[in-house]
Amino acid sequence: MLSELRITNLALISELQIQFGPALTVLTGETGAGKSIILQSINLLYGEAAKSWVRSGAESAVVEALFDCEADNPVRDWLRAQGLDGDGPVILKRIVAATGNSRYYINGGLATGRMVGEAAENLISIASQHDHQQLLSRAFQLDFLDDFGDLQERRRLLGALYDRWSELRQRLAELHRREQDKEQRRDFLTFQCREIDEAALAEGEDELLEQEKMRLRAFSDLARLGGASSELLSGQVIDVLAEVRKNLQQMADLDNAVAEVAEEVAGQSFQLEEAARRLRGYLDDLTADPARLDEVTGRIDTLQKLKRKYGASLTEVITFGREAAEELRSLEEMDQELAGLVAELAGLEAELATAGLDLSRARRQTAEQLAGAVCAELRALCLEKAVFVVDFSGAAGEPDLKDMGRKGWDHPEFMFSANPGEPVKPLAKVASGGELSRLMLALKGLLARHDRVETVIFDEIDAGISGQTAEAVARKIRELAAHHQVICITHLPQIAAAADEHFTVSKSQIDERTQTIIDRLPAAARAGELARMLDGDSATARTYAYAEELLGKNRHPR
Repeated sequence: MLSELRITNLALISELQIQFGPALTVLTGETGAGKSIILQSINLLYGEAAKSWVRSGAESAVVEALFDCEADNPVRDWLRAQGLDGDGPVILKRIVAATGNSRYYINGGLATGRMVGEAAENLISIASQHDHQQLLSRAFQLDFLDDFGDLQERRRLLGALYDRWSELRQRLAELHRREQDKEQRRDFLTFQCREIDEAALAEGEDELLEQEKMRLRAFSDLARLGGASSELLSGQVIDVLAEVRKNLQQMADLDNAVAEVAEEVAGQSFQLEEAARRLRGYLDDLTADPARLDEVTGRIDTLQKLKRKYGASLTEVITFGREAAEELRSLEEMDQELAGLVAELAGLEAELATAGLDLSRARRQTAEQLAGAVCAELRALCLEKAVFVVDFSGAAGEPDLKDMGRKGWDHPEFMFSANPGEPVKPLAKVASGGELSRLMLALKGLLARHDRVETVIFDEIDAGISGQTAEAVARKIRELAAHHQVICITHLPQIAAAADEHFTVSKSQIDERTQTIIDRLPAAARAGELARMLDGDSATARTYAYAEELLGKNRHPR
């Protein structure tokens, strides 16, 4: 249950700390006093946008909620699964900067907004006037039905099957499209592979050919320059060096200080002799070969054409050829793949249809149980003759998978009639504001008893009701509070009188700024607040007597 709520710099609240009891707590106050800020602080933990709620002049707003959870509460296992502390109280916190950025915490550790929101959903159920509009939504009605029947896991599994089925259908459609173009594509790929294979490419070949082409074209210059250089080396240069080498060797024999120079000149002389030998060999191999030049030029042209068609380099051309060959093999295997995919899809469609029909049957069974339970709740809320049914009208016969969505085939609609003899119609067409309030209370009460959420918050769920109906609603809320923590923001004295704890919300001027103040109302002051709620400033002794009577009824319920 929600044990403590701390709020700092949120809207008109400067700083606030509220401790809640385990049963029924009500908050009352004049319209505009700031009761909605309490609800908004909880909504912030769900991840709602919050920039506009930061108090003017403050750098940030802080909302922190402390929950005492029972040992078997599923949220503890959920926290452990997230790698968080699952023992002791659960503390959810959000800090909202005036810039709009937010930081989230769970039990003091940093968390994501999604994590805090998911934890809050497992700890608190909120019913507000906004939910009245949700109640009219068929998507909300389907979600409610599945929650009531514990069908969410079946729906999740159906959704996974549906996603797989959709994926296979897309793959099959793509294969069929490729099959239509298969022969044309096969011919094209065969030509490309043959063209690349027949070229017998080698990486780096084009660079070597360019070098050879340049050498063949420069034969005359290479022969002239090489020949002149060879004559100089073999004649004057080497002969002179031989004489120098012999002289230095004789000097080294006479003076060891010349030995190093003699050795160095001898080494260089031998290197030049080796260079001269290699140059003579190069010139011996150098020939004018116009035919080879034409052959090299033609090969280069062939490689350039391939590069223009298949890639900027020979490496890319070779890679293109490998990929084309792989695609060609896949085309050859397409018939086998297509047959396998068709068989897999047929099996999955049978599984999906079975899961969809099972879920539909379970929903119809749940709908009957829900209708009976809601009618019983409505009778206790002064709608003795009301009829509530869940309608599954649709096309007769076996449903088609093409009409299925991730949630199945069903589009149930809540139907209602408040008056005997009148046919049931969709909620949006027949339910008044007060009837919607009681329907929402009935549904939320049923779901709260059904699920594991310990705290239920009603935000002015009493809209459009008064008198005897208000007393019936108060009894129903009190009944729910017997096994749940209930926090109720209300304008009805009948509901306020049923509370175990009563807080008043008011506005005050402090340091020339308006602030929302929340005070726990002592028992002696409760009758006065109920009288204000009944007749405002015009409350009389009779009003106070009625207020005391309301309190007495709840102290000694019939």
